[in-house]
Amino acid sequence: MPLHDDRGLFELLSLEGAQAGLNWTMILHRREGYRQAFANFDISRVAQFGLDDIDRLLGDARIVRNRQKILATIENARQVVALADKDGQSLDQYLWSFVNGKPIVHHYTRLSELPPTTPESEAMSKALRKRGFGFVGPTICYALMQSAGLVNDHTVNCFRYAELVRG
Repeated sequence: MPLHDDRGLFELLSLEGAQAGLNWTMILHRREGYRQAFANFDISRVAQFGLDDIDRLLGDARIVRNRQKILATIENARQVVALADKDGQSLDQYLWSFVNGKPIVHHYTRLSELPPTTPESEAMSKALRKRGFGFVGPTICYALMQSAGLVNDHTVNCFRYAELVRG
């Protein structure tokens, strides 16, 4: 479903990054723990996390305790704040600019047809990395695009596909 909420988009970006190299089900089972550990993904609060918070997160069994992923989540929050401060853009405006503000609708009939990346996810990844974001490779960006509704990758026989196409 198309998502246009900065907090929600930041949460998905963070969870997609946390999932890198792991099972998505594991991350979904820990989603509430992530929300609690990362201040309900309040961007301005996470952007202010310091060394004590990093130590706290590294000891929090409710999340994946990977230092690089934790640091990336904090830095990503800082970059979202900078995006608003420097460019006057919300995370929503920025991410949706990669699809010209409306979902890309694919017409897949089988899940096996879904690609791991697209030119749009590669462009998003490159732009985010240039800004200083971490754990935003093209595959992670494409997963974000799918979960946030920037692309409609439901198969054409899925009830949700038609629902989203109708708008």
